[in-house]
Amino acid sequence: MPGTVEGAFAAALYADPAADDGRGLDTGASLLAADPAADTELRRRGSEFLRRAWERGWQPADVVRIVRRDLDEPHTRLVAELIATEAVRYERVAPRWGAQLTDIAADLEADRGSGTAPRSTDRFSSATTALELYRLLVRLPAIEAVGPVPGTPVHLPAADGEPRMLTRIRALLAKAEGTDFPEEAEALSAKAQELMARHSIDEALLADRAHSADVPAACRIGVDAPYESAKAILLDAVASANRCQAVWNSGFGFSTVVGFEPDLEVVELLYTSLLVQGTGAMTRAEAAQRASGRKRTKTFRQSFLMAYAHRIGERLAATADQATAEQIAADAARAANGETVGTSTGDPALTAGGGGRLLPVLAARDMAVTDRAERMFPETVRTRVRGVTDGEGWAHGRAAADRARVTSS
Repeated sequence: MPGTVEGAFAAALYADPAADDGRGLDTGASLLAADPAADTELRRRGSEFLRRAWERGWQPADVVRIVRRDLDEPHTRLVAELIATEAVRYERVAPRWGAQLTDIAADLEADRGSGTAPRSTDRFSSATTALELYRLLVRLPAIEAVGPVPGTPVHLPAADGEPRMLTRIRALLAKAEGTDFPEEAEALSAKAQELMARHSIDEALLADRAHSADVPAACRIGVDAPYESAKAILLDAVASANRCQAVWNSGFGFSTVVGFEPDLEVVELLYTSLLVQGTGAMTRAEAAQRASGRKRTKTFRQSFLMAYAHRIGERLAATADQATAEQIAADAARAANGETVGTSTGDPALTAGGGGRLLPVLAARDMAVTDRAERMFPETVRTRVRGVTDGEGWAHGRAAADRARVTSS
């Protein structure tokens, strides 16, 4: 019943929990528990709170991430169920929205299929979970929008699958994550970043040739504790090397990455893979340290990941610069011979004598990305990173970054 729900919300959602020592939450949960007829309205209001979050710039993955961080597993399951139910109403959503909704639905299905998800029959506990979740949702502030809200017109790309280059990159990184041999991971990661750099150049040249109206987009990537500073630095390094800019929001546990869509895709792929590789290398190095009697685990991990992020950044930048220089040299050589100058995948992008077009194209895209980032985030501040205090952790981290090196052999 609306009266019951409104009364529960007045007691639990809009009151100051510090002032009443949590009594408002208990009062609201008691009202809901005593009135089963209010369940449908309670669920409907949850969907309404989600829609308000979308309008404030939040996306499904953002909401699940902050609920998981600030509340407990029952709240995470409940918000995932609400999102899955709400998603049925959306006829068309942007590709990133669609991917997030698919992932959330898959996680829910896996949770149910495992048979391990507890289901409370206690109405008071269920109502408390709902009210705690709704209290978080109604207090989410407005953040920078990174895509259209469901219900607004969206342009969907042709459904012809992802580019073959991205498929190759994805396969290389998956192999790099799965191998137990550092030298193999090194070679696979090196080839993947080389392909990424060439893919970015090709997309830029093709867009210029077609006089494309593409503009920079944005996406959010989770940067979770622990050691979030080092992870944010790693993501920033990956973004910079792939002609994007990353802005970290430490309070909400994510970075917003701004760039052209093809570059955003490879940033997500590479950051995830390098984080997996770095975490695995850190675990192995830490085990060796413990075996030798060391116990300063936290400082070792922090120093390891900071060194890993810095060294990876150096190597990514070098690979990107090398790929650009090689493309310029190849174009100049072909143009000097009167040949048609094209992309590294063979598509004609420039006419003879146009070998000098690449740098202006890349510069224009860099300026467009900077402009979009500055408009989205007019007030950014630099964050002082906690100092590195473990020399062995730093040395092991740099060594791990070298093993996952991203320059061609």
